[in-house]
Amino acid sequence: MTSQVYRVVHPLDDHPESKRDVSALGPMPMTPSVRLSLFALRAYLILMTVLVAYHVVDLAGVMFHRS
Repeated sequence: MTSQVYRVVHPLDDHPESKRDVSALGPMPMTPSVRLSLFALRAYLILMTVLVAYHVVDLAGVMFHRS
């Protein structure tokens, strides 16, 4: 049984990797479930942004409430 020795290299001491050419990359393939999840997340974030904006406008007193 031979034991393996792993050498730990600190990220700051490591040699930098070559960067990918972004112009050569295309759209990432997604499964329907991933596409649905991302759409649901986008809809949730838009809804939360609208609710926060409504709350800020309401706190500012711009909207008039009927009593």
